[in-house]
Amino acid sequence: MFHWLEERPFFFAVGVFLVVSFAGLIEILPNFAEASRPTVGTKPYSGLQLAGRHVYIEDSCNACHSQLIRPFKNETDRYGMYSLSGEYAYDRPFLWGSKRTGPDLMRVGNYRTTDWHENHMWDPLSVVPGSIMPAYKHQFTQNADLETAYAEMVTVQSVFGVPYNKPITMKDGSSETVKLGASFEEEKANMLAEAKLIAADMKNQDVKDAVANGEIPKIVALIAYLNSLK
Repeated sequence: MFHWLEERPFFFAVGVFLVVSFAGLIEILPNFAEASRPTVGTKPYSGLQLAGRHVYIEDSCNACHSQLIRPFKNETDRYGMYSLSGEYAYDRPFLWGSKRTGPDLMRVGNYRTTDWHENHMWDPLSVVPGSIMPAYKHQFTQNADLETAYAEMVTVQSVFGVPYNKPITMKDGSSETVKLGASFEEEKANMLAEAKLIAADMKNQDVKDAVANGEIPKIVALIAYLNSLK
């Protein structure tokens, strides 16, 4: 058989290609599968964080900000640890972005606070001199779409097996559980409890009053999402 192949270069080349391709798949595919699994400490988004992610997309934050830190020194010096594929396991869709009019936000939760985000979204120039980012004052008066966020939570749990109501192992060895209410009203109570913690660190009295009355302005949901990016 080998003698036959040696006399026929075309078939010999095809045979080599098939062997190398098969060996490559055996070597590469398991690594891809492993890398795509959630990294230790990666949690599903809570209902409020997911509602904030929707605000982030709705207001086209991803048009100017990426969420992908590349493995280069100038990137990691500025933004922190480079991104791992498993950190995006619960992102649908991915918000990697392809343009940086503003800085990358992959780890913004590690170095920005609720108070900073509140001031920045109300008046960017007040915290970033020379900023070309527009103000997003409508987020302080418009309420987040909680029902859509809840519907997505239910969908990704049932279709993709996102582990809500299951313990997630954190990097320090402890475990945390992201709750998903059995009904919209129950989940809304979870969202409101998280919103109250965020509103407590904010200065805008109208936002505080809205949350106290059971409403969740978009700015509160967006800050919840930004604070989760670590």
